[in-house]
Amino acid sequence: MLTHLTIQQFLTELAKGSATPGGGSAAGLAGAQGAALLSMVCNLTIGRKKYAEVEESMQAALDRAERLRLRLTELIEEDTRAFDSVMAAYKLPKETPEQKAARSAAIQAGLKEATRTPMETLESCVAVLELAPDVVGKGNPNVISDGGAGVLSAHTGMMIAALNVRINLNAIKDKAFVAEQNARMDALIARGDAAKEAAWDTVAQRLGM
Repeated sequence: MLTHLTIQQFLTELAKGSATPGGGSAAGLAGAQGAALLSMVCNLTIGRKKYAEVEESMQAALDRAERLRLRLTELIEEDTRAFDSVMAAYKLPKETPEQKAARSAAIQAGLKEATRTPMETLESCVAVLELAPDVVGKGNPNVISDGGAGVLSAHTGMMIAALNVRINLNAIKDKAFVAEQNARMDALIARGDAAKEAAWDTVAQRLGM
């Protein structure tokens, strides 16, 4: 499993001349890292008398960040599996008209599934970003740079996931599906960008940037 590899082993797998793991798995990792960094800020705020008044909201944020971290970690693996199914479909025989039709249908079905996985990664990264303004605004200022790193990491994960959604949609023939997924992606990116800007403004103010 990818998530059981060392960092060096995972990077080696990314660098290999194969389609998977690729950007989709990297998106999950970036998003999970963003969630982990927000959890760090929460954990270094909770239990300190100085921040007692924000204890409840920071605990709620920690619980949400940890659920997102775990899901995004799962998506590292799921993205690779989803695209492997597309690659398997491309290898199906195409000697007869029937084989060609079956192969085409399998490719299209695989591409749809391979679109849904990075879309969930994108959505989960947006959820991390939407936690960030509250966390960096109320959290321990001594780790505000770590919170800012979490914001940037989650936003990077969001944009990488969007690239993977887009390249799959470009190969899908179902126009209604493509239009629906494009609209969903655009709405999610708008939300993520807004949350990132709100959080980053707080980070910049607290760091005196």
